[in-house]
Amino acid sequence: MRFLVVEDMVVMRRLIINSLQGIGYYDIDGVDSGEEAWEMLAQNDYHCIITDWLMPGMSGLELAKLVRGTPSTKHIPVLMITIQAEKKDVRTALLAGVTDFIVKPFNSETLIEKLDKILKKREDYIIKK
Repeated sequence: MRFLVVEDMVVMRRLIINSLQGIGYYDIDGVDSGEEAWEMLAQNDYHCIITDWLMPGMSGLELAKLVRGTPSTKHIPVLMITIQAEKKDVRTALLAGVTDFIVKPFNSETLIEKLDKILKKREDYIIKK
């Protein structure tokens, strides 16, 4: 499984990557902007995108819309991590094509739980615990 982590805050990006590594995933690319993520998506195949919503430049929401609107990426699950927790925000994210979301702050267990839910639908997913 290959992951793309998109988070402009270095500490949060490191936390997500460490959580993924803690459950046995090591094929992870981390970038700090939606623009960089879009470039990485053009060059690599990913099984899941984990992105922050609020970032300078291209937001995670804009990235999710691009992913869903592009034939070569529309199948990739998008897990949104955000401080946006109101019902209208959740609805906006789901309408943009976000597969699921986590509200900050969160812990590794929450991340693992959401990934299990998202990835168990993929044929090539192997639960690693």
